[in-house]
Amino acid sequence: MLKTIVLLITALLVMPLIAFYLDPNLIPMQWEMLVWGGYSALSVAAICFVLAELTGNCSQVDKIWSIAPLIYVWEYAHISNYQPRFILMAVVVSLWGIRLTYNFSRRGAYSWKFWAGEEDYRWEVLRQNPLFNSRLKWSLFNLFFISFYQNILIWLITLPAIYAFKSGDSGEIGWKEMAVAVTVLVFLCIETIADQQQWNFQNEKHRRIRDGKNTELPYTKGFVHLGLWSVVRHPNYASEQSIWITFYFFSVAATGNWLNGSLVGAVLLVLLFQGSADFSEGISMKKYAAYEDYIRTTPRFVPGLKKIISIFSR
Repeated sequence: MLKTIVLLITALLVMPLIAFYLDPNLIPMQWEMLVWGGYSALSVAAICFVLAELTGNCSQVDKIWSIAPLIYVWEYAHISNYQPRFILMAVVVSLWGIRLTYNFSRRGAYSWKFWAGEEDYRWEVLRQNPLFNSRLKWSLFNLFFISFYQNILIWLITLPAIYAFKSGDSGEIGWKEMAVAVTVLVFLCIETIADQQQWNFQNEKHRRIRDGKNTELPYTKGFVHLGLWSVVRHPNYASEQSIWITFYFFSVAATGNWLNGSLVGAVLLVLLFQGSADFSEGISMKKYAAYEDYIRTTPRFVPGLKKIISIFSR
């Protein structure tokens, strides 16, 4: 776990330098968007840290994960004087954010006391790790990783909306931008289906446990492994990464540059999900006897060719 954290923080420090090297000559409007977004991300990170320390609930960043990108991208659209391309990107991010906020809220994550609500179970598991066996160590982890790293990442994944502009461009929407938008929406639909399948499975499993009838497959395994979850182990994670990797191509479609500084957010997000999946699966293997076999037979994020063929041959 410590290696993962060090890798993520190192990447966060190095990637922006690479991004600046790739695009040193941004126009003033783009710099305005970058400065506004950067200051906003740092401010939100500080608030999340203080609230987490005062309440003991470290899911403050989780609460705003699906909300902050909407604010960032709509502010970019405002700075651009609402050019059509910026509006399209803002609408796409809004659909993503509304869906994710709904999915998070139905699990009890939000409360009229905005600092309260459900905390991600993984934080409590991580508190038991010897690496964080003191209040000071946990507070430093909360400061640098939970609050600041994740909030900066939330801002960085919206950078393609800043880079999707070039000098003298009117911001009109072409077929390339529409193709990117449609692809994002396809992955959004897949993510929605995956989350709903997990929601249905867990609700039925817990209903059976309450009624003393949890004696039949597939619920006795304890974890969702049907539908999209039979194709890959984390279809929701895979879709989330695909959404923001695809979002990067808004900048490619607008500028024609296949490699630009806004790729930093997507790269860091992929690294984060690798570490998150490792941690989650470690917990699941200890909790469910059949999970190790599930890992052995089912890919993590990307289905293999044999898996795809077996699905279509059913």
